[in-house]
Amino acid sequence: MTALAEDLAALIASEGPIPVDRYMALALGHPRHGYYMTRDPFGAGGDFITAPEISQVFGELMGVWAASAWDAMGRPETVRLVEIGPGRGTLMADLLRMAKALPAFAAALDVHLVETSPVLMARQQATLAGMPATWHRGLEGVPSGPTILIANEFLDALPIRQFVRADKGWRERLVGMRDGALAFGLSRDPVPPGLVPEALRAAPPGTLVEICPAFVSLAAALAARGAPLAALFIDYGHATSRGGETLQAVKAHRPVDPLAEPGEADLTAHVDFAAFATAAREAGLAAGPVVPQRDLLFGLGLAARAERLASARPEAFETLRAGVERLIDPAPTGMGALFKATAIASDAALLARLPLVD
Repeated sequence: MTALAEDLAALIASEGPIPVDRYMALALGHPRHGYYMTRDPFGAGGDFITAPEISQVFGELMGVWAASAWDAMGRPETVRLVEIGPGRGTLMADLLRMAKALPAFAAALDVHLVETSPVLMARQQATLAGMPATWHRGLEGVPSGPTILIANEFLDALPIRQFVRADKGWRERLVGMRDGALAFGLSRDPVPPGLVPEALRAAPPGTLVEICPAFVSLAAALAARGAPLAALFIDYGHATSRGGETLQAVKAHRPVDPLAEPGEADLTAHVDFAAFATAAREAGLAAGPVVPQRDLLFGLGLAARAERLASARPEAFETLRAGVERLIDPAPTGMGALFKATAIASDAALLARLPLVD
């Protein structure tokens, strides 16, 4: 058993089986043994690779989106540029490089990164060395003021709860112990049906449904920042709420059992963008449509940017081409289709001026 598995076994022996969201939160964020607390998981030598690590074009186009948002806000003299879940700092570095092409925009930026992992914070500080930036453990630490926020592959790591339709009502999926190992089971008593999205409550027995309670707290934190706020979220997931299990674990770029090595493998779940939009609207924000990553990148000028890079660095053409094609792969499991984007704004008028909300 991993060190965290031993702690979990003791916790379960003391308190009983725990919900999936608590298991996921501990597996990723335990202060001593949590996955993100103890390692840099990104890149070919890690467990997975994200879009900013695949091609510099991705971060540069996030700069285009941020500049467009700043323009839509009326070009405030100072704007908080915030990234939550900033990985290695690669996206922000590429974004800030692109910003230099627009001196007024670059001069307006006050950069903030929200990170809970000390390992990743150190990596980000190295990546952004010489660039003025401030780090925070939570969004509430970022000073008030006009805000542009970017979050790439952040929502998928928020803990989820799982419910299974039994013969009589819904029961919560729990993590307990069986034969000395962590195992899934169901709560003895039914849960209130209101916990399950209304559109799925009449699903047949055996249906599994996932919800993300953290959407509500995140939306509230965004709303608390006031206006103007423009946020872009990019992640893999589905545009409409639906049943089915999406909890998954990855180690060394391969899927593994989510319960086998807690603290040693990444845990994520597909994002329910419809549920996130509902949480945003209930918090008083405006939520835009969900678009495939492929459409987002083309809409921000991917073709022209890739062509300019290829002309400037012909020796790197094949690497550039391969990276771009991976980002826009239209296959159902390709990044261009599986990954999606949505914009959140402080009000509908601002949302209507942001890229790709028509």
